[in-house]
Amino acid sequence: MVQPPAEAPAAPAAAAGAPVPRIYLLHPLMVGPLPAWDAALERVAGLGFNTVLLPPPFAPGGTGNLYQLSDPDAPHPIFEAAGDSLALLETLAGKARAQGLELYVDLVLDRVAADGRLAAEQPGWFAPEQAAGLPDPRREPPDRNTRAARWDEPGSAAALTQYWAPRLARFAAAGVAGFRCDAPARLPAAIWRQLIEAAPGARFLAWTAGLPADALPGLAGAGFAAVFDSLAWWDLRADWLVEEAARLASLAPAIATLEAPFGRRLSAQDPDPAIDPGLAEAFARRHLRLAAGIGAGMLVPMGFEYGSRRPLDPARDKPADWDWLVTHAPYDLSAAIRGANAALADRRMGAAELRPLSGPGAPVVALLRCEGGDARHARAATLVLANADLHRTATADATALLPGAGGAFTRFTPALPDSGGALAPGAALLLQPGEVRLLEAAPPAPIRLAEPAGDAGARAAAAAPRIGIEAIDPMVDDGRFPVKRTVGEIVQVGCDLICDGHDKLGAVLLWRAADEDTWQELRLRPLGNDRWAASFPLERMGRYFFAVETWRDAFATFRDELEKKHKARVPIALELEEGRQLVAGAGPTLAELAARIAAGSEEERLSLLLAPQTATLMAAADPRPFRARSAEIPVEAERTGAGFASWYELFPRSQAADPARHGTFDDVIRQLPRIRRMGFDVLYFPPIHPIGLKNRKGRNNSLTPGPDDPGSPYAIGSEAGGHDAIHPELGTLEDFRRLVAAAAGQGLELALDFAIQCSPDHPWLREHKDWFDWRPDGTIRYAENPPKKYEDIVNVDFYKPGAVPDLWIALRDVVRFWCEEGCGCSAWITRTPSPSPSGNG
Repeated sequence: MVQPPAEAPAAPAAAAGAPVPRIYLLHPLMVGPLPAWDAALERVAGLGFNTVLLPPPFAPGGTGNLYQLSDPDAPHPIFEAAGDSLALLETLAGKARAQGLELYVDLVLDRVAADGRLAAEQPGWFAPEQAAGLPDPRREPPDRNTRAARWDEPGSAAALTQYWAPRLARFAAAGVAGFRCDAPARLPAAIWRQLIEAAPGARFLAWTAGLPADALPGLAGAGFAAVFDSLAWWDLRADWLVEEAARLASLAPAIATLEAPFGRRLSAQDPDPAIDPGLAEAFARRHLRLAAGIGAGMLVPMGFEYGSRRPLDPARDKPADWDWLVTHAPYDLSAAIRGANAALADRRMGAAELRPLSGPGAPVVALLRCEGGDARHARAATLVLANADLHRTATADATALLPGAGGAFTRFTPALPDSGGALAPGAALLLQPGEVRLLEAAPPAPIRLAEPAGDAGARAAAAAPRIGIEAIDPMVDDGRFPVKRTVGEIVQVGCDLICDGHDKLGAVLLWRAADEDTWQELRLRPLGNDRWAASFPLERMGRYFFAVETWRDAFATFRDELEKKHKARVPIALELEEGRQLVAGAGPTLAELAARIAAGSEEERLSLLLAPQTATLMAAADPRPFRARSAEIPVEAERTGAGFASWYELFPRSQAADPARHGTFDDVIRQLPRIRRMGFDVLYFPPIHPIGLKNRKGRNNSLTPGPDDPGSPYAIGSEAGGHDAIHPELGTLEDFRRLVAAAAGQGLELALDFAIQCSPDHPWLREHKDWFDWRPDGTIRYAENPPKKYEDIVNVDFYKPGAVPDLWIALRDVVRFWCEEGCGCSAWITRTPSPSPSGNG
């Protein structure tokens, strides 16, 4: 049995911080003999790749399939090379280096050709390959021409390891910079560690594209320098790619897979070029830019750039097939590939987090690739924005996307010249159909505040409140407006009290009426989870205030610790002396108790310190250290009628039995029993003040009033008076007082519409012209609701220099006047200066 080393080897030195591999797979059967490789490699380098990948360049079995190995020590006949496979690899590596390329080779260790030399010489190492589970369309199905390596059998595994380890070392010495390890899950991680250790200068890349999620944990600790994602199969709608990225990140950086070597072509997946030939190209371009955005490198199989729809064939392809493909290419992505490679040129191998900033099925796919494996500490990031629709435009809105970056990155600039504009908070980018933009960012520099000189900062911090008072309830707009309750109610107050450490807190609820100077106080009780509560009564109508006060309760903290230590049988002699000192320091009223504690036995001292009476005395004497108090919260205690009432509105002038006569207060008095029988509590009037004559409106708001039209009750004011007068046709002030008394006899209250509007005849216009708005031609500004004008009404200007404070005081006095005449102020309605329509109601 092969034993694993004590520790998994670190990633190869060449991998850490090295440029990411930009891999182009060259198909030997399409390139041909060695002389043709110089031009092929030159073309690969010209596309911006830094790595060329070859399928196994060794002698195959009878089928000629590159992945059915016969003899790893002999070269494939297609190369027409003299010497063994090492000589071939040295030649190919030299040709690759001449073009600035690294040579990688596919490594197939899980199977060999059934009719090959290796299977014949070592039949005990292999067995007929069996299908495992459902067929995988991304892999060749097992057939009778293949034998599976018995890596699960200890003896065979040891022999296979001893066979392959020195060969891999020789391949690396010959110039092979890395290996793409096919079917990595078929070998135990311990075996991979030994093989990777045998060739320390080479990178080993695990072919994990399409590998089931449950197979990945078995590769942990194997030492792979990189893995491969399944980008080639992603439709930009589902969320599995990000989930796969998180799984792969636990193993190694993930190289983006444009197409699986010898698998189904991207251009043949979606859409059908027979419907729209341009869609296949757009589809391929989009995936190419996605690979450049999210990958730790990328893998591009030969022919991708020319839109090949036919998969590479590992046994039957030939150079003429390549010539035909180039001649009949539906498009050429060479320039786009060079752009994608340019985007990857500065990227380095290392951990990365792929974070989704958009949800599944979003019109714009937004992926954030964070260098370093954690967005919170990433040194750089690439934002990939992709329009998932090949037919319609879409908008990427920073307001919706950037919060998903967790604040680590807030401003992105184009990574490439064709990546459009920048994306910052509040910005939006329009993406054309199928467009992919790559943007990059560095973490924003934090705001640095000037540090106080000397020890001022530390002193200020120490003086800051130690206890937080939060989530006070009830409270309206942080105390800006009073809480509304009715007299007789109990106000239930709750709050959160938070302090550092495990110290016990003391807390009280304070309250007072607004006309009192002395606060009443009640202890808050803890409810658990930092929540405290208490209540206070509203005994009078009017304004109250309450507040919360809290402090560190030193004795309660001591008492709690003493009790716990005593129960745990911890020695408490020193604690007992500390308790005596706390009692002695509480003041002369507790001197006798302190003396009793000092003179008692340990048991007596413990009993005295834990006694409830001691706790009560110490609470009363508590100096309340680290005291904190909340703001004062107003509470308005109103009469019961303010909570609910049923109102009945009528026009007093419409209550006469004769339609030709103006109604009076006496007419209203006759209606009171009927109104009360309907169950109403409040009788509500529109303005009852004198109505102006100037510009008076007629019936239905007409501009031509008749001699008997009464005008709008909201055009307040005439020679008979203003807001504190009564319209003469309704009656006198004595008549109104009689109405108030009659209503009270029926259990009704009166409410008046408080309309802060004036007619041009209002006495205020003569006495206080500076309360109104005058136009440049000397005329007064009438009430307007453009294009309508209400010439019978003018509005006061509350903020004219002459209006403050006189107008405000005058309006206050109007309210007080009518309250004193028996109209409950809680029943008043305040109308904005916008006028109401006039009529004969």
